[in-house]
Amino acid sequence: MSGILEGKRILVTGVLMESSIAFHVAKLAQEQGAEIILTAFPRPTLTERIAKKLPKPAKVIELDVTNEEHLVRLADVVGEELGGLDGIVHSIGFAPQDALGGNFLNTPFESVATAMHVSAFSLKSLTMACLPLMQNGGSVVGLTFDAQYAWPQYDWMGPAKAALEATSRYMARDLGKQNIRCNLISAGPIGSMAAKSIPGFGELASVWDTRAPLEWDLKDPEPAGKGVVALLSDWFPKTTGEIIHVDGGLHAIGA
Repeated sequence: MSGILEGKRILVTGVLMESSIAFHVAKLAQEQGAEIILTAFPRPTLTERIAKKLPKPAKVIELDVTNEEHLVRLADVVGEELGGLDGIVHSIGFAPQDALGGNFLNTPFESVATAMHVSAFSLKSLTMACLPLMQNGGSVVGLTFDAQYAWPQYDWMGPAKAALEATSRYMARDLGKQNIRCNLISAGPIGSMAAKSIPGFGELASVWDTRAPLEWDLKDPEPAGKGVVALLSDWFPKTTGEIIHVDGGLHAIGA
């Protein structure tokens, strides 16, 4: 029986560690029949080492989503490798340290601007850079952390994720005519490199111990990875502008 991504060509960003959701997306995508290409920044060699743990070899290309030169050449580089694209996975987020950890009221705009550029605007810039390769439509899937709430320690990454969620909806509106779907997975906390950069991450994650209806494992990125792969597949052909929660159900529980 063929996989649900058989014949698909997928670009995956954000593979930094074996514990990252993006790594499990890449692994599951290959297992489900996809050809993948990975992007990395600022250390492509790190991603190349991690990529060796995937079921099949995967090319890694350097991509700084804030660098216009990198974006301009992206379609040519990916096109040479895969010929086209059927899916994009946006797993990119960054905020300077002074934008996290309880410093919300004192964060300078320069740091806020960096968080917004890397974590939200990049969904649009990455997709537009790849658009020439998606002549037959496709699926764009990003990763968010439920921006309905003000989380402890998360500070300006919260507004950045809110901007990401709004960006995905507007992209769904404007790219639908080209049969491109834009959706997000809102994942529960995972002990990834990104999480470890958040001061007081343990306080944030502890909310899941008491409120999530389904037991949540900080060490298991696979449920979120499966959600991304499902949205990349043809099993959600008319779903766009959506945010699907893979968080143990915590989003539905008041207290």
